[in-house]
Amino acid sequence: MASAAEQLASNLNFSAFAKAEELKKRIWFTLGALLVYRLGTYIPMPGINPEAFAQAFGQAQSGIIGMFDMFTGGAVERMAIFALGIMPYISASIIMQLMTTVVPTLEQMKKEGEQGRKVINQYTRYGTVVLAAFQAYGIAVGLESATNVVVDPGWFFRASTVITLVGGTMFLMWLGEQITSRGIGNGISLIIFAGIVAGLPSAIIQTLELGRQGTLATGIILAVIILAVVVIGFIVFMERAQRRLLIQYPKRQMGNRMFEGNTSFLPLKLNTAGVIPPIFASSLLLVPATLSGFGQGSGNEWMTYITAALGHGQPLFMVFYAAMIIFFCFFYTAIVFNPSDTADNLKKHGGFIPGIRPGERTAQYIDFVLTRITVVGALYITVVCLLPEFLISATGVPFYFGGTSLLIVVSVTMDTVSQIQGHLLAHQYEGLVKKAKLRGKRR
Repeated sequence: MASAAEQLASNLNFSAFAKAEELKKRIWFTLGALLVYRLGTYIPMPGINPEAFAQAFGQAQSGIIGMFDMFTGGAVERMAIFALGIMPYISASIIMQLMTTVVPTLEQMKKEGEQGRKVINQYTRYGTVVLAAFQAYGIAVGLESATNVVVDPGWFFRASTVITLVGGTMFLMWLGEQITSRGIGNGISLIIFAGIVAGLPSAIIQTLELGRQGTLATGIILAVIILAVVVIGFIVFMERAQRRLLIQYPKRQMGNRMFEGNTSFLPLKLNTAGVIPPIFASSLLLVPATLSGFGQGSGNEWMTYITAALGHGQPLFMVFYAAMIIFFCFFYTAIVFNPSDTADNLKKHGGFIPGIRPGERTAQYIDFVLTRITVVGALYITVVCLLPEFLISATGVPFYFGGTSLLIVVSVTMDTVSQIQGHLLAHQYEGLVKKAKLRGKRR
C-alpha cells in the first residue's frame, strides 16, 4: 500500500492536474473570491477627505496601525469598506475558544460534533458583529477627532461608518467560509495571505527606491534579502519538523486467520498551532489601536502614549507580542490536540507506545512530549516574528519584510500546496478504482 501511494505521489505532474476538473474548479473559485476581496480594498468609505486622511495615516502608520494595514491589504491606507478586515472574526474566535474551556455548556456543545460546532460558529458570528461594531465606532470617533478628515462629522457619519465597516467584515467572513468549503485552502488564512502578498511589490519598490536615494545602504538591502531567504528556509524546515512516537499493535486473530502485529507512528508537529499564534496576538494588539490610532491629535496624552509604545521595536510592543505568541502556542495546541482522546483511540484499537501502559499513562506521556516540543515551537515562532522587528526599527525597511508576514505567507503556501496534492492524490485514486472496475467487468 505504501509503495502504491509513493508511486502516485511521484506521478503528480501537470498532466494529472489537467485531468482533475474538480480541483481546477476549486482553484478558479478561490482566485475569483480573492479577486473580489482585492477589489473591495479599493472601494472608499463615504464621508472621508482622502488628502487629509492620507496625511493622518502617514503619521500613524509607523505603529500597530502599519500592521493592521498589512493584514488588510492596504484597505486601511485607503480607508476602504474592508478596512476592518477579518480581524474582528479572529478576535471573536479567540473569545469563543477561551469560553469553550471555561463554560461547561459550550464545552459540551464542542463535544457534540458537527451540530455543536455549528452552534459555536453561529455564536462566533454574533460576537464578530459586536466586536466589529465596537471597532468601527472607535474608528469613526477617531477619524472625527483628526483635523479635516471627515467631511461632515456627526451621528450620521458614525452610523454609516459602522454599517459600512461591519458589513465589509461580515462579507469577508462569509467569503472566507465559501473559500474553505468550495475552494482550496483555509479561506480566512488565504484572505490574510492575499492582503500581505498584494503589498509585497510596492514594498520591494519602496526599499529599492530608498537604496537609490541613499537612505538605505546597499549592504543593508542585501542583508535584508539574505535574511528573508534564510528565514523562509528556516520556517519551511521547522514547519515540516515533527516528533514521531512509535505505536505498536499486537497480533490479532480473526476467525481462523492470524494477523501479524504491525507498527506505525504518531506524528506530533513541532508547531502544532501553525500560523494562528501571531495572527491571534496581532488581532489583540489591534484593540488598543482602535482607541488610540487616529486620536493622537485630540489632546489625550494616554492615547499618544499607547500609540508610541506600540510602535515597532518599542519594548512594550515586543514584550506583549512575544508573551501573547507564546501563550497562544500552548493554548491553541491544547485546543486542537487532546492527548486523552488520542490515548483512548489507541487503546480501543489495541495500539500502545512501547514501555508505556495504555490509557492514562499514555495520555500523560503524549502530553509530556507535546509540551516539550511546543516549547521549542513557541520559541521558534517568537524568534521568527520578533527578530526582523529589530532590523525594521534599526533600518527603516518596510514592514512587509517582517517575520510575521513571512511566517504567514510561507505557512499558508505550504498548507495550500499540500491540499492541492491531496486533491490530486484523491483524483488519481479514483482513476485507479475506475480502471479496476472496468477490468473486472471485462473479465
